[in-house]
Amino acid sequence: MTETNELGAHGVVVRGTSGWRQEPHSPSLPEAHSSVPIPHSAGFWRKLFAFTGPGLMVAVGYMDPGNWATDLAAGAQFGYTLLTVVLISNLMAILLQHLSLKLGIVTGRDLAQACRDHYSKPVTILLWILCEIAISACDLAEVIGSAIALNLLFGLPLVWGVLITAMDVMLVLFLQSRGFRTIEAIVAALILTIGGCFFYELLAARPEFYPILSGFIPRPEIITNPSMLYIAIGILGATVMPHNLYLHSSIVQTRAFRRDPAGMRMAVKYATIDSTWSLLSAFFINAAILIVSAAVFHGGPHSDVADIGDAYKLLSPLLGDPWASVVFALALLASGQNSTLTGTMAGQIVMEGFLNIRLRPWIRRLVTRLIAIVPAVIVAALYGEHGVGSLLVLSQVILSLQLSFAVVPLVLFTGDRRKMGDFRPSTGLLTLAWVTTFVIVSLNLYLLFQTAREWLS
Repeated sequence: MTETNELGAHGVVVRGTSGWRQEPHSPSLPEAHSSVPIPHSAGFWRKLFAFTGPGLMVAVGYMDPGNWATDLAAGAQFGYTLLTVVLISNLMAILLQHLSLKLGIVTGRDLAQACRDHYSKPVTILLWILCEIAISACDLAEVIGSAIALNLLFGLPLVWGVLITAMDVMLVLFLQSRGFRTIEAIVAALILTIGGCFFYELLAARPEFYPILSGFIPRPEIITNPSMLYIAIGILGATVMPHNLYLHSSIVQTRAFRRDPAGMRMAVKYATIDSTWSLLSAFFINAAILIVSAAVFHGGPHSDVADIGDAYKLLSPLLGDPWASVVFALALLASGQNSTLTGTMAGQIVMEGFLNIRLRPWIRRLVTRLIAIVPAVIVAALYGEHGVGSLLVLSQVILSLQLSFAVVPLVLFTGDRRKMGDFRPSTGLLTLAWVTTFVIVSLNLYLLFQTAREWLS
């Protein structure tokens, strides 16, 4: 009888001729696995601090340069109306990231390893290829965002900006050698930089309070207005990043919690708090981009602004603040560099999880970076700023296309009692997860169809 693998609540369970048996498995991200100590006898706040970090690293994907264009366009064209879409998409992200961290903590497997355990080899390889394409697309957005920021701040040509971002390979390797908490601290500092920049922009823009509140109330016109619906779908499509689901299921295992039911229950509790408040910080930044855009551009001659470069050029003149544009570009640079750290780690997790192949980190990073840099250099050299902006949009479409291949397995695995045991989510939560999956997948497919029709017309 052919053996088949299933994911069990404490490892890989192999079904053979003599029934089910437990087999050991290699940990995810082995160099950092259980490397962060947990003070089990300490109080709530010390434990929470020990678990804080993975959520921040995941939140980076929800505020990367790929999200900026949709938020800018939404605010400039429709004011505060689409704030409700930003909120709903963030709530969806909170739910899916909770399932991701729960899978990692309970099973000891990241999502890529779980797919390898569960599916046949051809399916596993197909999922790996799709995920690698998504990570390269994310890397492309990061490269372009950093290049645009360097161009805006220092006047560097886009081609040079793209090439400079290739050198961050050494930075990432250095940080990885300093320990996992060091990487988390750098990510937290960059997120605080982005948040501080947009807090400054909000003070400079002086938006009206009550119209902002009204923007969180859903309106029928979001569905009935085709232009508004298109941007709303773009916001939803760019929100949940597929590589984040793989990343989160792995990095929650860096905590040295006890691998028994009580320890896993504690880990799920604190990791969920970390994830939720971190994603709420990403919500603040995305909402701030939209609010600043609405306050500065909506209802005026620049209500068609959707380009990052145009927004940079117009912010200071329209606000009468010489620092507004500089602070905007600084936030963009911090966003691009933050994505470098998490994208590197996601690439390692995906390759090792799907294929069980371990490459030296610098080789893995160099290959991924070259895949992103080559098209970015060519487009920047031939078509300049406009071409790079279009390439940024394309990267988000590619991410949208791959999303369902990560979300569907995640919800399937976490809903299987044989895999999750007593940690299987409630029926109500699973129903909500499947509804969320259906909405995200349907809207991403619609966005992909509309984008393809525009390019072909």
